[in-house]
Amino acid sequence: MHTPSRDPRRWIVLAILSGSLLLISMDTTILNVAFPSLVGDLQPGAVQQLWIIDVYALALSGLLVTAGALGDRWGRKRLLMAGFGIFSVASLIAVFSTEAWHVIAARALLGVGGAAIMPSTLSILRTVFTDAKERAFALAVWAAVFGGGMAFGPVVGGLLVQDHGWHSAFLLNLPVAAVIVAAGLRYLPESRAPRAAGRWDWWGVGQSIVGMLALAGGIKQLGKSGVGEPLPWALLILAAVLLTVFVRRQLSLDNPLLQVRLFAKPAFSVAATAIFLPMVGMGAILFLVTQWFQYGQGYTPLEAGLRLLPAPLALICASMVAPTLMHRFAIRHVLGAGLVVLAAGMALPWTLQQFTGLGYPAFAVALTVMGVGAGLATTVASVTLVSAAPAAEVSSAAAIEETCYELGSAMGVAVLGSTAAVLYRDNLPVLDLDGPSAEAVRGSVGEAAHTAEQLGGAVGQALIDTASHAYTLAITPAFLMAGALAVVAAATTWALIPRDLQPTENH
Repeated sequence: MHTPSRDPRRWIVLAILSGSLLLISMDTTILNVAFPSLVGDLQPGAVQQLWIIDVYALALSGLLVTAGALGDRWGRKRLLMAGFGIFSVASLIAVFSTEAWHVIAARALLGVGGAAIMPSTLSILRTVFTDAKERAFALAVWAAVFGGGMAFGPVVGGLLVQDHGWHSAFLLNLPVAAVIVAAGLRYLPESRAPRAAGRWDWWGVGQSIVGMLALAGGIKQLGKSGVGEPLPWALLILAAVLLTVFVRRQLSLDNPLLQVRLFAKPAFSVAATAIFLPMVGMGAILFLVTQWFQYGQGYTPLEAGLRLLPAPLALICASMVAPTLMHRFAIRHVLGAGLVVLAAGMALPWTLQQFTGLGYPAFAVALTVMGVGAGLATTVASVTLVSAAPAAEVSSAAAIEETCYELGSAMGVAVLGSTAAVLYRDNLPVLDLDGPSAEAVRGSVGEAAHTAEQLGGAVGQALIDTASHAYTLAITPAFLMAGALAVVAAATTWALIPRDLQPTENH
């Protein structure tokens, strides 16, 4: 058997790429604990609040396909360095923001920078790690860093916001980006794809970006305004038309932006599903839990972040164990079991609420179980997805994988977050308040907390107690829905992944 040559810089490269990914993934959730401070300072409306949280992941996911193809042509290292330049400028804009729309614009630009960075990390990793077993370990580190970064974001955000305000959540990006760029310029290898030739497909770029944004926006609007409004349906129809045209166009081109034919491989398509569906749940849960900790339990941003620690710690441990399990057991069993464990953790808060009520110990157990399941599932799915793609198509695989991560998380906040908001309003009793105050309380639990603070005294305390109880009753059904998605992914895994698939062996 031919033994592939190994790049002597590969472990340094892995460290640099992990640092890059950590920064990007933390920015997906770091604002969750800074959110109450930002809302109190800038007073954004309910729609602006959702956009501040969602626009980063939406911009990132909308541009990943284009960024992956651009890296193939322009150079993956060069694109990664350019992405960090955009990321740094956007962070500065956020630091000096004085209006809600400033933050929304900065978060969108952060998403553009993140889109340039993320496909490059996975493409360079796949190029540098030529041995299948080493690549499986490197991808386990990649998955652990990505998932851990999303969960550690609120912890780091809490540490910063506690003493320095919400602006510091963005200021952190600057020194980290500087260190990564300095190390990357020295150690990262440049690579391009041999197929990246011919004319640039501008039509495909427009179709993919507008189609993905319309898809995400349509689902977001559907969750917020309900099925009776025409706007979400118009956006979803536009997305269906544009993405269908995009796929048909890519199938007809010699050098497509995205290798759609990768989905013809069962292992690849199931692995993508096994990333997307759980991330819908995890994105929503991380958002809802951090709000519950602060509004429902009265924790400070730091206390809220620290109470999320069971999830990332369990996720990292499970990710590191996953390659060993993949050597010993069938891939379909490891992936399916991880998804079932994840579903159990997501269903636990709702189950406990029916019998004992909810407190932090119940959430700590649920977060630990979720972390174990997510660590196993996302690591195995990432290794399977990347290994199922030929080396020449790694950028397409990277774009698809990271779109599943980011779009899944954004969809979770939009759909399950909106579901929780509807349930919150349904659980609120009739309030003995003036019209504007009552409307604000019904708008969101964050606005209820702000109104209670303005009222003060016994009236304010009674209001926040009522709102937090309604919010607690609202979020656990959303968790149960998230668990159902993980069960669907598990069933798909056992049904479609080949029994003899072994992506940790050289072929």
